[in-house]
Amino acid sequence: MTGAALTWQLLRDLEPSEFETAGDGWHEVSGRADSDRVKTDRVMTAGLRETQQGEAANGALARLERLSRNFQYIHTEAGLIRTALNGLAAELAVPRKQLLEALEDARSLKFTVHEDGSVSYPAAVGETLLGEGEAPGGTARGSGRLPLEAPGPNERPGLPAGRFLPNPHAAKAQGIADGIARAVRSAAEIDGRYATALGKLGAARGLDVTEATTDDVFRDTAVVRTTAGTYLGHGIPWDRTPAERKEWWDALTEEQRQEYLEVAPDLVGNLDGVPAVARDEANRNHLPVLISDLEQRGGEAARTKLDALRELRDKLNEPTKVPMYLLGIGDEGNGRAIVAYGNPDTSRNVSTYVPGLGTKLDKGFVDDTLQRGMDTAVGARGYDSSSAAIVWLGYDAPQDADVMGTGDAQRGAPAYNGFMDGLAATSQHDDPHFTAIGHSYGSLTVGTATQQDGGIPGADDIILLGSPGTGVDRAEDLGVGRDHVFVGAADNDPVTKLPSKQQGAVAAPLILGGPLAAYVAGDIADQGDDDLYFGRDPASEAFGARRFEVDDGPRPIRDLGGFDAHSQYFTPEKDGVSARNIALIVSGNSEEIKTEEWR
Repeated sequence: MTGAALTWQLLRDLEPSEFETAGDGWHEVSGRADSDRVKTDRVMTAGLRETQQGEAANGALARLERLSRNFQYIHTEAGLIRTALNGLAAELAVPRKQLLEALEDARSLKFTVHEDGSVSYPAAVGETLLGEGEAPGGTARGSGRLPLEAPGPNERPGLPAGRFLPNPHAAKAQGIADGIARAVRSAAEIDGRYATALGKLGAARGLDVTEATTDDVFRDTAVVRTTAGTYLGHGIPWDRTPAERKEWWDALTEEQRQEYLEVAPDLVGNLDGVPAVARDEANRNHLPVLISDLEQRGGEAARTKLDALRELRDKLNEPTKVPMYLLGIGDEGNGRAIVAYGNPDTSRNVSTYVPGLGTKLDKGFVDDTLQRGMDTAVGARGYDSSSAAIVWLGYDAPQDADVMGTGDAQRGAPAYNGFMDGLAATSQHDDPHFTAIGHSYGSLTVGTATQQDGGIPGADDIILLGSPGTGVDRAEDLGVGRDHVFVGAADNDPVTKLPSKQQGAVAAPLILGGPLAAYVAGDIADQGDDDLYFGRDPASEAFGARRFEVDDGPRPIRDLGGFDAHSQYFTPEKDGVSARNIALIVSGNSEEIKTEEWR
């Protein structure tokens, strides 16, 4: 803020709006640089590529690309300065307000505030047991420490008492002096923190954006993010509904939105209620930070997530049949990733698929699980072009043996409902069509979500695939009406034949062998009650859902198919009839599906 030591007079005379005005100037510089970069790329570079060839043209293109990188660097660095100045203004406003309140208290009491921040108060006359007496005035010296903070070695109490009775002004003066000292101490800490951050924002002469410069931008962003984190996080309505968060986001200025997207993307990338395009930009900006963090860690779990995020980054940069939107990312638990194929805010039909057993943020998720989202989107768009499909790994799916518990589903259900509520809030359609899809253990998570207060927000249809049960016994218990619950269950899918807990006593040794052994148990475990491990078999008549045709798939043992029948529901090349039925339901054409008999 200044080169001199901060005093209460400087803090009093400070105008935080001056920093905001300076920030506006840097915002203008950032905006102009971004506009010039766009013109360079879309007009000059593109025009040169289309009309010129040869060595001279290649040289000119290289210089234009360098110019574009320079504009991008200026755009980013100027934006960081803007954020730092705005953060400084916002944070200094708090201690300045505290100081002004203390000074006003002193003025109203006719106390004197000295240059060093001490506060003098007058003598007081009052009655004592010995008659009328006078408590002399004095001076209170403030302490910058917090109320519960231990006094320093050189601090002495500043409450002189009168000879005959304590002066009632003394405690008030001490409170004012302490308030002044704390305000100055807080402002000095803020000033120092931002001065350090701003001091690191600079570029060498003869700017050329090299790999080292890119690393510098990355470090600068991290510094400003750390410094301005309190300022940026303060206004986010964490405890509000997604609809209220949407209102908050819409009310922000474009400058404020850019601050979140560029400097603190982790604060809004996973925030339900923020529009999909903004979440995508935030998460793409945050992805390199996550990758960098994981590169510093050791252990197999970190390496698994790191490899997955690197592959996801590459996939996001490649052209795809349907545009990808990164709606969520994180390294907590087994990893988080929410990927949409198609913009869910502008699409009428939106499906959100919850994967199950064994799913985590790894190479298999990026290569296989995401492909299921792509296949669903492509299939649905064949019937209605206004369709998007989301893969939602927003919880810890069970890994291996712990599949027998319901805890993961119970923890995942509120997060899933929050995400679905966000989709409803940001949808641009008056009558959107939402489909919840649960595969494997994910069907239990979806079923559990339906039992939360109000059910799954916005859900019109529910699809259950390869389900070991949903936690309920009837389709109508899922909250969308039994005619809107659809089930795909391959006869050779062992997960759809996990014995119930009651049947476990008969087939316990086989259950311990896993789903394949449970499949072999077949007739032994089947007591005719249509129960699976997590409740009534969704493919049974007793459950009452609409069962659609799927390919039976290879038998787990005889054809050495393993879990193939459990994993091919989405894949047109392996199970075209199932993929078609899923696409029809997601696109709002469920009356055209092919059904089959209940079990």
